Amino acid sequence: MRFEKIMARLHDGRHLRVDNWQINAGEYWAIIGTNGSGKTALSALPGGRLRLAHGTVTDVPADVAYVSLEAQAEQIEIERKNDESDLTDMADKGTLVRELLAPIEDVAALIDGLGIRKLLDSGFRDLSTGESRKVLWVNRLRQQHGLLVLDEPYEGLDVSSRAFVRNLLNELHATAQPLLWVANRLDELPDWISHVAFVHDATLVAQGPRAEVLGLPEVQALIHFDRELPALPPPPRPPLVLADGEPLVCLTNGRIVYDERELFAGLDWAIKPGQHWAIQGPNGCGKTSLLQMITGDNPQCYTNNLRLFGIQRGTGETIWDIKKHIGIVSASLQWQYRATTNVLSAVISGLHDSIGLYKASGDDEKQLALQWLEILGLRAKANKTLQHLSYGEQRLVLIGRALIKQPPLLILDEPCQGLDDLSRQMVLAFINRLAEQNSMTLLYVTHHESEIPAAFHHRLQFEPQEDGGSLVAQRLV
Repeated sequence: MRFEKIMARLHDGRHLRVDNWQINAGEYWAIIGTNGSGKTALSALPGGRLRLAHGTVTDVPADVAYVSLEAQAEQIEIERKNDESDLTDMADKGTLVRELLAPIEDVAALIDGLGIRKLLDSGFRDLSTGESRKVLWVNRLRQQHGLLVLDEPYEGLDVSSRAFVRNLLNELHATAQPLLWVANRLDELPDWISHVAFVHDATLVAQGPRAEVLGLPEVQALIHFDRELPALPPPPRPPLVLADGEPLVCLTNGRIVYDERELFAGLDWAIKPGQHWAIQGPNGCGKTSLLQMITGDNPQCYTNNLRLFGIQRGTGETIWDIKKHIGIVSASLQWQYRATTNVLSAVISGLHDSIGLYKASGDDEKQLALQWLEILGLRAKANKTLQHLSYGEQRLVLIGRALIKQPPLLILDEPCQGLDDLSRQMVLAFINRLAEQNSMTLLYVTHHESEIPAAFHHRLQFEPQEDGGSLVAQRLV
């Protein structure tokens, strides 16, 4: 493949620029750069997903397939548009996994290897982030492609699934399947990546053999976060006051079940103020459903014995009585955040617990939001449309949205998903500082053991059972 004198307008108004980039047979390339640098845009060139202002593209395969967070979001948006629940007054599962993967017998080994056979009769929109990523993987791996573009291919997968996919990719490489890798986590690049393209500000600025490019000072600067964290703005509201000994969250004999599939049962869990919890377990075990039950975004909060912030759920409280005490970052929130809004308004909306901003904000709110955008390195993009930012930049905006009110309970459901190395190290440093300060209580979901901050001394671990159910074990680290 060869790309010469490329200029292509991006949706944020910039132009992707590539002077000369050639991928020869037998070369395996990774595209690297910071969030918003244009990595995904560059990877879109082979698939013809960008309209060129000028330039030439030659020798590109006819069949180019993508595995990416954006591809997951596209399928979820299709499901949302086709949702007929409001018309039929019945729950609409949407497209079943079985239908998306048909004919099933052709991909049986992949289905079993990724452990999703139990999901075949589930609707795609009901899957967890990791489960939907696995369905996408099965569809992409069911056949050879002229080029397979892997945009952060392990993102959202649990430990065992990452190992399974890693082996599959090594096998594909051994068969000479053309692959193009888009990387945020440079430590996950496989040994067989031979060349690297470095993108900065929508321009391909360096390319060549892997060791040569990764050794460049400007690339090394992107790998190591070494700046001092700024002081946090003061909380905009007085702290929550609970009765002595009252936990923030108290769940008794908790249970989550969908149709006939029970995710977990018998969970007794109390979260005391200042008690930070890491939550771990395989894809689909119920981690996100549990957190959505706390935030009120899962109706099973009313079928469980759940007490939040001194309020028993189901006793006449409003959802806003609960949400005002919670900040959240999650993939599901990011995919739901379809409101046409700019970055500044998205951060301010965290003060109002809304998707979008539906009333005028005061100068104090604007200044507070600008302070958080400055901390996150996004102040220059305050007036940009949120949907025009990269996936990783959107994730940083939602982190600012969750932190702006410095809530009593901060829920971080894979907050580092889609972040480059530098942004991830910054966010983890913030999480650790917040945990040490004890002004907020943190719940942190991650599939990466090494990313659990030292200040987290409690863990809720979901362990799979042999019958496919999930056993919940609670232990002190």
